[in-house]
Amino acid sequence: MTEKKIRVFSGVQPSGNIHIGNYLGALKQFVALQQEGDCIYCIVDLHAITLPKDPKELRTHILDIAALYSAVGLDLKESIVFVQSDVPGHAELSWILTCCSYTGELSRMTQFKDKSRDGDSAATGLFVYPTLMAADILLYDTNIVPVGNDQKQHIELTRDLAIRINNRFGEDTFVVPEGRFLKEGARVMALDDPTAKMSKSAESEFSRISLLDDEAKIKKAIMRATTDSDGEIRYDVENKPGVSNLLSIYSAFSGRSIESLEKDYSGLGYGTLKKDLVEVTIVELKPVRERYDEVRNSEELVRSLREGAERAGVIAEKTMKRIKEKFGLGSRW
Repeated sequence: MTEKKIRVFSGVQPSGNIHIGNYLGALKQFVALQQEGDCIYCIVDLHAITLPKDPKELRTHILDIAALYSAVGLDLKESIVFVQSDVPGHAELSWILTCCSYTGELSRMTQFKDKSRDGDSAATGLFVYPTLMAADILLYDTNIVPVGNDQKQHIELTRDLAIRINNRFGEDTFVVPEGRFLKEGARVMALDDPTAKMSKSAESEFSRISLLDDEAKIKKAIMRATTDSDGEIRYDVENKPGVSNLLSIYSAFSGRSIESLEKDYSGLGYGTLKKDLVEVTIVELKPVRERYDEVRNSEELVRSLREGAERAGVIAEKTMKRIKEKFGLGSRW
């Protein structure tokens, strides 16, 4: 097999069923990038424990996400897919990067501020996990990181850390990665509150559509989606966030431009738009559910994760040897 020109890395937390915001913002890119580069995709279980998790549930969710990786179209033989904690270099490099970061830049991270605003104290893991995310990326000499738009701040921190360390130890220390973001559909909003991002933790199950939802749930969530009272189908995030969200989802699933959708639905009601979006969504997600059911409890899935960890470990070990030499770590005289 000839070596491809670029290396791609990204990861997903094992926190239950993935919703369409995750799918459109990242997973669809994962599949497309298999044709462009050497792809490394991780299930980031170390990130998951920044908040308390039931161990049995965590292990279950790890396999759930691995099965969804396969279900959305990832080739587990072509791409490297593995569980983060199976490769020690992630935690090891994370500490090195933490020592090269500053409390000011970590305290400005949006997700930390959002999760810690309800009290004076927050788990330390929530504060320092951006350096673990940076380690995930830099450990594999990554060129491209396919993520949703909400991760731009983390990509910038990763780049800042890589450049800072390169300036100290030389340009060959770290590859400085680039984020790859979808222009449309990458930021899917909650169906019941289009001013908030779609989230797995939202109270209402109808605020989101998950990849494994059945057709009845998909239909109910979309038909109940918040719109507005003027009846005009037009993309205007500020004044018509609900309709704009539905158009974004429709565009991302169908491959059609928002402009063409506005034209086709001009003069039609929201009900027509929603009914058609239901059909488009069902068509997109049905094969995902079917493939998931095929692989979820297979030995092949577990074997692929173990093989992926071995392949990732070879790359990570080479990187850590280089980084330790740069920093003067270890007993290598």
